[in-house]
Parts: sequence; structure tokens; C-alpha cells
Amino acid sequence: MPIELPALSRRRFIGGSLAFGVAFFCDQFVGAAEPEPDPDSWALISDTHLAADPAFISKGVNLTESLQTVVAEIAGLARPPAGTLINGDLAFDAGEPGDYARLIETLRPLRRAGQRVHLTLGNHDDREHFWEAFTAEKATARPVADHQMMMIRSLRANWFVLDSLEKVHSVPGRLGEAQLAWLSRALDENADRPALVMCHHNPDPAKALKDTPELLAILRPRKQVKAFFFGHTHNWDVQRDESGIHLINLPPTAHVFTPGRPRGWVYLQLQPAGARLEFRSLDRGHAAHGQLVDLPWRNG
Repeated sequence: MPIELPALSRRRFIGGSLAFGVAFFCDQFVGAAEPEPDPDSWALISDTHLAADPAFISKGVNLTESLQTVVAEIAGLARPPAGTLINGDLAFDAGEPGDYARLIETLRPLRRAGQRVHLTLGNHDDREHFWEAFTAEKATARPVADHQMMMIRSLRANWFVLDSLEKVHSVPGRLGEAQLAWLSRALDENADRPALVMCHHNPDPAKALKDTPELLAILRPRKQVKAFFFGHTHNWDVQRDESGIHLINLPPTAHVFTPGRPRGWVYLQLQPAGARLEFRSLDRGHAAHGQLVDLPWRNG
């Protein structure tokens, strides 16, 4: 069963059931006329790097204000998405307790809007500090006890959200044998619809995800796997693997590494035979703002 913060709203998620992970509900009832979530749409965020101090600025970016802007946009959508996924590096530097307290506060408008928020970890996070902030999650059973991982079922696809944190404040990541074994089993047991896989680190064994070859050996032959989402590089980009799997590099809400690259979030709309991505830049004047990318699913 999922672990959830207390739900004081009557709204419930209608897109399916959550197998593992953190999920938030809104903390007040806002009326019976509020629109139902769209089970086919998702808000995707990465690399928030939130600090305890809401005034803290990193590389010219106020980290809290950036995430607040994104949260307000998602909470203000005419029809709420099925959920919001935040793909790691939640915290600024080394995952201090105050960082996660700030995160909880900054996400509150999504909870009030009836949103579910699913969180995973990156190399700037600390699992114990994370679990101390989200105490119910620490107590729940997970397929690999010491990793923050989950499967989310929705009408048109299943999400497999992984934990690539190997060591706090160390750049590379690793999934590990136990998590990869679970992923193999879970994909095989849930092959009835497209699979979307997410982890924080990009698929680069030399500089990022150490066990990239092992991961790709699992994903490529399983034709239900259609897309792999990652962050870590602070760069918005969409490519395609040689096997036909879409590789989506989610943008940061925090600073960019390369001047001129956009910051923001991605709105995902699932379709019968694929998906459409819409990039929403924090800088409305950026050329990439509003970019649409269609992802036709590979056959199989």
C-alpha cells in the first residue's frame, strides 16, 4: 500500500494505484466542483536543489522562488495532472534537514490543489534526512529497503521510478543489483501497457550512472519500455536510443550549467500510441518556451 500524508480533501486520484513511494494529498477541502485530474497528463520536474534559506541564491538563481513559480503554474492548471514527479537533487548541496523542510513548505500549494507529488533522490540528497522529513515513508515497505523507488500505475502507462543515489555529494550514481533485479521483475509482471522509466542520473557509465550497461540490457529488449527520463545534467534535451527508447533529459528549476540553456518543467500528455511533451520555461522569452515534442512509441 502507498504511504501518504493525511488526506483532508475529498478528492482522490482516479488514474490508478501507487505501488510504492511518497504521495501528497491536499490539506483542505476546496469544493465539490473542482475539476477531476487528467489521468493522462503528468508534470515533470528535476534538479530543484532547494536550500533551507528561502533567500538563498545559487549562480544567480533564487532556488526557492524558481520552484515556487513552477508549483504555482502546475497548481493553476485548468485541469490538474494525474501527478507531479520530481526527479532528484531535491536539496541544494548535501541534503540537510532544513532543505527538506523548505521543500515540504514550497510544495504546499500543490497539496492544496489536490495534487499527488512523487519524489526520488539524486546525488545531492541524503536518504536518512529525507526519510526523517517524510517519516511515514521511512516506515513503509519498499522493494529494496534502503532505496527510494516506486511503481506508479496509470491508465496509459506504468511509471518505474528508480533511486540512483550512491553517495551523498558524490557526482556518479548507481542503481545496484537489487534494484535492477526488482526492475526486471516489475517490468515483466506489468507488461500490459507502456513502461516509462525514470531515475536522476543520465545514462553515461563514465560520468553519471555507473551501471548504465546493465540498465540498458534490461530496458532495450523489453519492448513495453518506451521512454527513459533523467535529470542531473541541468539540460533540456530529447534524443532516441538505438533501440527506439526515447531519452528525455529533464531541465532544472535551479541554475543551468551552460549559459543560455533554459530552466523550467515539462508537461507530459500520454496518448494511445505515444506522448507529447511541452516545455514550459521559467523565462517566458526563451526560444524553447512552449516547445512541443511528440514521442511515438517504438513497436512491440
